[in-house]
Amino acid sequence: MRVSHSRVECFESCPFKYKLRYLDNLKTVKATDPDNALFLGTSLHTGLEKNVSAAIDEYFRQFPVITDDHINEAIKLEMLIPKAKKIAPEGFNEVKIENEDFVGYIDLLAPVLTEQKLHGMQQEIPNQFDIYDFKYSNNVSHYKDSVQIHLYKYYYEKLNPGKHIRKLFYLCVPKVNIRQKKDEDLMTFRKRIQAECNKAEPKLVEIDYDPDKVTDWLFKVKHMVEATAFPKNQGWLCRYCDYQDYCQKGWDFMILPENKRRNIEAVQKKVVWLYGSPFSGKTTFANKFPDPLMLNTDGNIKFVDAPYIPIRDKVETVGRMTKRTLGWEVFKDVISELEKKENDFKTIIVDLLEDTYEQCRLYMYDQMGITHESDDSFRAWDKVRTEFLSTLKRLMALDYENIVLISHEDTSKDITKKGGDKITAIKPNLQEKTANKVAGMVDIVARVIADGNERTLSFKTNEVIFGGGRLLTKTDEIPLDYDAFLEVYAEANEMAAQVLQNPSKSSKGTTGRGRKKKDTEEAQEAVTGTIPEEPLDTEEALAAEVAQAEVEAQQEQVQEAEVLDCDTYFHLKNNDNYVLLHEGDAVPEDGEIISKEEFNAGIKRIAQESTKKDDEKPKTRTRTRKRRTTDED
Repeated sequence: MRVSHSRVECFESCPFKYKLRYLDNLKTVKATDPDNALFLGTSLHTGLEKNVSAAIDEYFRQFPVITDDHINEAIKLEMLIPKAKKIAPEGFNEVKIENEDFVGYIDLLAPVLTEQKLHGMQQEIPNQFDIYDFKYSNNVSHYKDSVQIHLYKYYYEKLNPGKHIRKLFYLCVPKVNIRQKKDEDLMTFRKRIQAECNKAEPKLVEIDYDPDKVTDWLFKVKHMVEATAFPKNQGWLCRYCDYQDYCQKGWDFMILPENKRRNIEAVQKKVVWLYGSPFSGKTTFANKFPDPLMLNTDGNIKFVDAPYIPIRDKVETVGRMTKRTLGWEVFKDVISELEKKENDFKTIIVDLLEDTYEQCRLYMYDQMGITHESDDSFRAWDKVRTEFLSTLKRLMALDYENIVLISHEDTSKDITKKGGDKITAIKPNLQEKTANKVAGMVDIVARVIADGNERTLSFKTNEVIFGGGRLLTKTDEIPLDYDAFLEVYAEANEMAAQVLQNPSKSSKGTTGRGRKKKDTEEAQEAVTGTIPEEPLDTEEALAAEVAQAEVEAQQEQVQEAEVLDCDTYFHLKNNDNYVLLHEGDAVPEDGEIISKEEFNAGIKRIAQESTKKDDEKPKTRTRTRKRRTTDED
């Protein structure tokens, strides 16, 4: 095995990290932090070897998107590299030291020069060199204790008999670490960066060679090569480790996968959202999932035996001091603990989801110093929703077999038809925009129905009943039975796999979330007496079909409704006009629903026709009567 200083240093700091990086060869996704030490260090080396322009190009190439923070770091490099080059001598860069046992790179190997000058120039002393190692850091003391530069001298002299290393140096370039103030604009902040860079001075730190350090390092190599156990060495340095999430939280999404097609028909993880009336059996059904942990908000756990954590405000009294931890903070702490995967649970259940949303609202009120979203209407609603959904995404990303969300149903809102009849809308008791986002995160949304002693699980979805999810089911309703649910879930997953394998057939099944294409065809046949032709199997045709289905769905909803429930574009045929009506506006009798593209094209056409008419009008000449002058004037 060929070893290097960095390999042994990695083993000494954490044997488990060494195993992941060097034995398992696990690669990680590149970090995009502007202050990434590896990218900055590489760019500094490039600048000292070449020039500032090459250094900044090297730095920017590491990132997919360049932000203001990246520009700030580039400013620092631009100002500090010329200072460092002034104190670095001429020599050979990136000198490789290599044999069958060791590999390393000397940043700068500089020939030793005579003190006296010949013809006005110092002369090189044959076979005498100094080693310079570049460091972009403020932690000079750490490098004084490092064995790295001692190894370079030892192995260089060993591999090059007759050549001698006279002195060892670290060229330390200090980092400028300042943050932008809240009330400080970007240009003012950058002026402060430049001022701090002007104060910062790179320096040379001479190191006395110590052969004992090399001997100790060789013993460490022996210990590393012979190691059979690789324990984790957890500490404060873990925050800088590329494998932290994988090691501590159990997340493996950052590890690049094997280049191999996955079996998409195999069910790896089930994410379900159940809603229904109180005491309809939702919690009891969720309790049947394997090895569950319930995150309970309403205390309704009398008839289930799963272990649970109460998600509620926690009040602790120490002496005369009372500390309150809000329920949302408890919820986030639980998710953080679950991310470590130091447990044997297989199912995580949130009961009730809408209670966690309310707890999130109270938490954000406390953070923002408000009592309601309307106190800061420009930001509060969005901040609450963002905080809730981002935390929920962490929950969804947990590496457990099942994630189950439970909500009560809300039947307080009615839909009024054009004829005046009212239909009760059935949906989860969650704010509508948030509910739609959550539906997009789960595999299946199912409604639990209690009819006397009969309990069923319904997958129906239409303009009245809320539904959704990534998977579509052929079955509309099943008994509230765990085994029956697994069969439906497997069937839906298989359908999804078939759609992915044959996309041309997917357009024949549905034209939108929960909307059957057959229903669209039957509606068109009833109006026109014809069934539309199947579209060509192209991306353009599929996109056109989806757009047409959306317009048809909107037309049907408007025909049923007395007023609009969303912004809608119309073409008024009687006077050939185009209008945009908003939610709550009355439906025009002569209006035809059109798409946004048709609306824009119509407005453009009318404008062009109006301009053309103006151009065609005959131009009239205006005469100015001159005032007649008389002798009297």
